[in-house]
Amino acid sequence: MAELVSTTPGLYPLPDWAKRDLEDLKGHQKHDLIDGSEDEEVVDVYDRARAEVLEQQLDADLDLVVEGQLRWDDMLAHPLAVAEGVDTRGIVRYYDNNNFYREPVVVDDLAPSGDVAAELEAAGEHTDDVAAVLPGPYTLADLATDEHYGDEADFLDAVAEFLAGEAALFPDVELLTLLEPSLVASPPADGLDERASAAIDTVADAIDAEVAVQPVYGALEERVYAHLLDADVDAVGFDLVSDHDANAYNAQEYGATDDVLLGLVDGQNTLVETPETIRERVEWFQEQTPAADYGRIYATANTDLFFLPTNRFEEKLAALGGAAATTEVEA
Repeated sequence: MAELVSTTPGLYPLPDWAKRDLEDLKGHQKHDLIDGSEDEEVVDVYDRARAEVLEQQLDADLDLVVEGQLRWDDMLAHPLAVAEGVDTRGIVRYYDNNNFYREPVVVDDLAPSGDVAAELEAAGEHTDDVAAVLPGPYTLADLATDEHYGDEADFLDAVAEFLAGEAALFPDVELLTLLEPSLVASPPADGLDERASAAIDTVADAIDAEVAVQPVYGALEERVYAHLLDADVDAVGFDLVSDHDANAYNAQEYGATDDVLLGLVDGQNTLVETPETIRERVEWFQEQTPAADYGRIYATANTDLFFLPTNRFEEKLAALGGAAATTEVEA
C-alpha cells in the first residue's frame, strides 16, 4: 500500500485583513514591493498572517504544511528579486495566464540571501512538520534575464548554485518541492534538458530532505521527462488536473520515481473537489501504472493556491486533508 501524504505548493492568498493593512502601510507601487528591508509594522502583519495560514493548514489536517510565502510579490521570481546582484525591472506576464512578476535581471555574481530560510524559521515556531517550496533552477533561469554570465548553460548552473545555497541555509524540513512550470511551458532544447536535470541535482544535493519536482500547467515532453527521471530526486510530479492522460502516459512509458507527487486539486478554479474525488484521482493514476509500487504519494494542488478567494482556499485545504485522513491507498 502507498502512503498518502497531503500538502500544497507554496504561495497562498493573503487574508483579507492583511491585504487591507498592507495597503495602508506600503501601497501597491513598485518601490513598495518586498526587498527584505520592510519596517517593523509590515513585518508584524506578515508574521500574523503566516501564523493564520499555518493554523488553517493544521486545522485542515494537512500532513505537511508550508510557510505560505505571503511576502512574495509573485509565485516564482522572489528568491532572485530579493538577492544582491539582481535588478528588478519591468512587469512581465507569466506564461499565458493573467499573472505577472518583476523581471529579475542578474547583473553580478549571485549569492544566497537567506530570505526564504528566515521565512521557514518563522514558520517553525508554529509547527515541526514544515515543507519548503522553491522555484526549480530551470524555471528561475528561464524567467530571469542574464546580463552577467553571458552563456545560457553557465547561467543555469549559476542559478542552480544560488538555489542550492539558499536551500543549504534552511532549517530542518521534511520535503522540498521544486516548482518547474517552465519545463512544461518552455521546455529546454535538446542538450539543455540533460543540464536542467543536473541543475536540479545541484539543489537536491544541498539539503537533507526529501526532494520532489513538480511540473506545472500540463505534461512534460517525453524527452524532458526521461531526463528528469535521471535527476537524483525522491519524487517527480504529475499534473492530473491540466492533462491527466499525457501525464499517465509518461509514467506508463518511462516509469516513475518510487514516490510520486500528484496535482489533484485545481489551484485556479473555485470549484471545490471532494475528498472522495481526490482519492478517486489517486486510484485512477495507480490503475494506469499497475507495475509501479509507490511508497509515498504526495497529494497536492496542481499549482499555487493564491489565485483563489480565501474561503475556497480553505475548503480546498480541507478537501486535501480529508482525502489523506486514511493514510494508505490500495495499490
